[in-house]
Formats: sequence, structure tokens, C-alpha cells
Amino acid sequence: MWKEGIKLIAGVDEVGRGPLAGPVVAAAVILPPRINLKGIKDSKKLSFQKREEFFQKISDLALSVGVGIVDEKRIDGVNILNASLEAMRSAILNLNVRPEFVLVDGNKEIPGLDIPQLAIIAGDESSLFVACASVIAKVTRDRLMLKYHQTYPQFHFDQNKGYGTKLHLDALKTYGPCEIHRFSFNPVKLCKERQRPLKFKN
Repeated sequence: MWKEGIKLIAGVDEVGRGPLAGPVVAAAVILPPRINLKGIKDSKKLSFQKREEFFQKISDLALSVGVGIVDEKRIDGVNILNASLEAMRSAILNLNVRPEFVLVDGNKEIPGLDIPQLAIIAGDESSLFVACASVIAKVTRDRLMLKYHQTYPQFHFDQNKGYGTKLHLDALKTYGPCEIHRFSFNPVKLCKERQRPLKFKN
């Protein structure tokens, strides 16, 4: 694409489809040509320290970075697939530079996007653009879940980031769900009648 004169290429990826709590977060990243980010790959395969290092490098070197966040209530309303696509579309629209082409992680293109795009299965492993978006999305979501941990320490969001670990599931059974749980997800659905949803602390 660069050889053909297409310079503004955005990679987009989302994080947080599987958790029982919290939002789904997407990021879009436009990189300059011939950028060197050796060692970057799918964010899930990087250590915490490496993700933080690459997050800063990407933020400093990218032509533009956009983030889209769709909360748990919207996830419950439209399902996680549609919420993920909404988050990716929002991330692209939040770029301060309009891309000429978009590389999308996964097997589905983003609906309602008036920019040429290509869906790439396992794009975070084969495209530097998508891998960078994966890192931005992962770090952004993890930081959000650390903030939620301050409000709901009993769910150990600092450790599980909302995923259904044993510790998280045990807490769900003990306390019932809180406001940021996804009530359409089965483990939460099974527990929601045990107790009224926990409210945010003032």
C-alpha cells in the first residue's frame, strides 16, 4: 500500500470480549512508514512491562491513536460481537487523522465505516499496525479495570481484569454481581438473583 501511495493506514483491534465485567476497549493506530518497533506482537503474549514500554513508544511515534470504549450495559443490549465492532468503529472515528485504509483484526469488517478496510484473521500476529492497536487497547482496558478494583476490591479486578477466574467466580457467588458486570453472560446471569447489584461507593 505504501508503494501504491497509500500512506495513512490504520490498524484496529479490540480487547475484552471474554470478561464477565467491564467494557470492551478498541484502539486504532496509524503508523508512519518504515517505523521500527522490533519485538512487538499480540499484546496477550507480551509481559506487563513490555506492554507498558510499547504503549509509550507507540503513543510517541504514531501519527494518530484513537480509542473506543463500549460499556457493559451496551454489551448486554447489543451482544458482545456488535459491541466490539462498535468499539472499533469508535476508535477509528476518534483518530485525529482520517485513515485511507483500515486493517481490522478478526474475520468481520466494521459496519458503517466509509473507509476501505480489510479484515485479517489473527491480524495482531501478522500486522504491525494491528499489533500496536492491540497493545494500546490492552493497556487502556487494564488501567480501567485497576480503577474499578478501587471501587470493588472484593472482585479482585486488579488480578483478573474482569475475566472469569476462580477467585472472581467465588466472589460472584458470595456477593452477587456489581454494576459493571455483564448481566447477559451466563456466570453473572446465574448469580444476579442472589443479591441486588452492588453500587458505586460515594
